[in-house]
Amino acid sequence: MTANVQPLRSVWQTLSRGTAAALVAGAVMAAAPAVAQGPQSVADIAEPLFDSVVNISTSQEVSGRRSAPTPRIPEGSPFEEFFNEFFDKQQDEDDRPRRVQSLGSGFVISEDGLVVTNNHVIEDADEILVNFNDDRSLKAEVLGVDPKTDLALLKVEPEEPLKALEFGTSDDMRIGDWVMAIGNPFGLGGTLTVGVVSARDRDINSGPYDDYIQTDAAINRGNSGGPLFNMSGEVVGVNTAIISPSGGSIGIGFSIPSEIAVHVINQLKEYGETRRGWLGVRIQTVTDDIADSLGMNGSYGALVAGVTEGGPAEDAGIEAGDVILSFNGEKVPSMRDLPRMVADTDIGVDVPVELLRDGETVTIPVTLGRLEEAEKTVLATGGDEETSGDDATEVEQTTLLGMTLSAMTDALREEFDLAEDVNGVVVSEVDPNGPAAEKRVQAGDVIVEVAQEPVSSPADVQEKVDALEEDGRKTALLLLSNGNGELRFVAVRLDD
Repeated sequence: MTANVQPLRSVWQTLSRGTAAALVAGAVMAAAPAVAQGPQSVADIAEPLFDSVVNISTSQEVSGRRSAPTPRIPEGSPFEEFFNEFFDKQQDEDDRPRRVQSLGSGFVISEDGLVVTNNHVIEDADEILVNFNDDRSLKAEVLGVDPKTDLALLKVEPEEPLKALEFGTSDDMRIGDWVMAIGNPFGLGGTLTVGVVSARDRDINSGPYDDYIQTDAAINRGNSGGPLFNMSGEVVGVNTAIISPSGGSIGIGFSIPSEIAVHVINQLKEYGETRRGWLGVRIQTVTDDIADSLGMNGSYGALVAGVTEGGPAEDAGIEAGDVILSFNGEKVPSMRDLPRMVADTDIGVDVPVELLRDGETVTIPVTLGRLEEAEKTVLATGGDEETSGDDATEVEQTTLLGMTLSAMTDALREEFDLAEDVNGVVVSEVDPNGPAAEKRVQAGDVIVEVAQEPVSSPADVQEKVDALEEDGRKTALLLLSNGNGELRFVAVRLDD
């Protein structure tokens, strides 16, 4: 290290102080990456975009209601007639229907007048006006809405072609990329803010397909439905939500990725509604413990906790306990990715689904149904088959994994309010300090399977656990049912 430094010291000593300082400054500037400085200006990018971003104003008529109860006036009071007349008049005014207005943002996606905004911006509106940057105002018709992704597609009738925005590829956006938001915060009109992509794939529990872009570009009330741009002026997101205790921006805003938005918008444009694929499974996360119990090399995929009777998955032969590894040729990174992958797939087509079953990988074709139709249909979830309990005085019991396990009896079925079609081994007690309690197993749960094999008695459970310990497994995968028959998997660590 000293040998490398010494020649530089010799050069420094031969230079004048001013020349040396200039060389050092130049070296620092050359070494610093240009991206660290950020864009000097976005004016040239933003200027042509304002005409395509619109203000959405809505109004709706709501029924009135009394703001306060009428005070009670003693009978015979000299003021009784006056007060009754006053409050009757006040009640009539309070009960009259009134119009409520709200504001939001949107953007033009076609020359003939298609406009995108949020569903919550125009929900229940009687009248929708699209206000342009040049002060034009046009009435809008709702072509379709999708509450699940909070998107809506409107149509206006312009006299001249509008300037449409282009969608970009949100999948190309990386954390740290610069983005711009244009919208109508607090009704102020077209406002530009700049920030970066703070995070990707955010799940804020607002719907089944959460996959938001998070940004620190200022997004406030009134920005809803407005576009999020990349530095090429392409729409990569639709601004929809913020986290803020005060209602103002604190630098945490969320935008629907264009990859999701484009698919929904195209369906609303073509059909006036969404047509999502439906698999008919109930799934849960593959945790590290569950992955270990199944002999997997990592915690990925979606664990099938149950299948809908008469659904596509049941027809294809998918079973509870299967792990869906890939869908339609794409790996399933996590449980929450599968619903989006299925929803974005065309209905009525055969899709290859790769499964992990009993330690083996199998691929089966599944013909997808339509989610919207399934949601409107009440499917049977249980049979009427009679099951007999053990009425003997002595009930078989075993203490295992921090649980007291009992054979199913009529008394236990009544005590824990277990449905007639729920069968297995009853968890009658749980040690609060045991391994089962760590996984939130509770009294009244019913063990249906151990290591993906059915059990009907405490002895069956003991046998399966003993076999797992002999194989060197650290956890036992249990399929549990609650009293209503809803299933879930838990991986309980084995006792030392």
